[in-house]
Parts: sequence; C-alpha cells; structure tokens
Amino acid sequence: MLGRVNHIAIAVPDLKAAVASYRDRLGARVSPAESLPEHGVTVVFVELPNTKVELLEPLGETSPIAAFLQKNPAGGMHHICYEVADILQARDQLLAAGARVLGTGEPKIGAHGKPVLFLHPKDFFGTLIELEQV
Repeated sequence: MLGRVNHIAIAVPDLKAAVASYRDRLGARVSPAESLPEHGVTVVFVELPNTKVELLEPLGETSPIAAFLQKNPAGGMHHICYEVADILQARDQLLAAGARVLGTGEPKIGAHGKPVLFLHPKDFFGTLIELEQV
C-alpha cells in the first residue's frame, strides 16, 4: 500500500525564521509560502533530492498547528506523509484493519493539489500519518 515518503512535516512558530534557517544555514531550496485556509496552515516545502520537508505555520487561532505549538512552543515534527496509488482503496483497507481516519474520512485536497487523508497517531505509535494519492 505505502509508496515512498512524500514529505516530513515540521510545525514552526515562525515560518520566515524557519525558511531563513533552511535556506541560509543549510543551503536548501525552499518553495514560496502558500496559505491553505481549509487546513489552517501556511506551508513551504524544502526541496531535497529524495523527498521534501514541509514547514508548517498556523493560519488562524483554530489551526491544528496552533494547538500543536501550544504543547511544543519551539516546534517539532508534526507528521510524515506517505504516497499511495489509490487513497480510497487505502482508506477502506485501513478502516477494515481497525485504523482510524481523522475528520470525515473523505479525502481533502492537500498542498500539492492531490487528495490526502490523516490517520490517528494513537494507531501508529504516536505518529500522525498523512496519506497522499499520487
């Protein structure tokens, strides 16, 4: 079911500072910032040869990233995103196996313009998992 790692997401309290750190200290290529109101975040992607790092900043006080940063004020790893060929098939297989899909269970469009779902971290050893159809 799982394909390659699409990205690892890091919640940050200050997106501009995080971009400067990755770009200026690490010499990384960083995408322009994009606001995703339906997800409550502003994102940038650090482009790497084999994957991406997604830097997330809350967009509004009801953002799930705002809640994460209240518990982790310095920021930290938020989720890992795996690619899947068919997100509905993956969802149905996971539900049949007892995994919990967050939200309504229906895919939303993610930052790459592709369908995504999130899986409950308690079902995966404390790690929030995002699935993205490719």
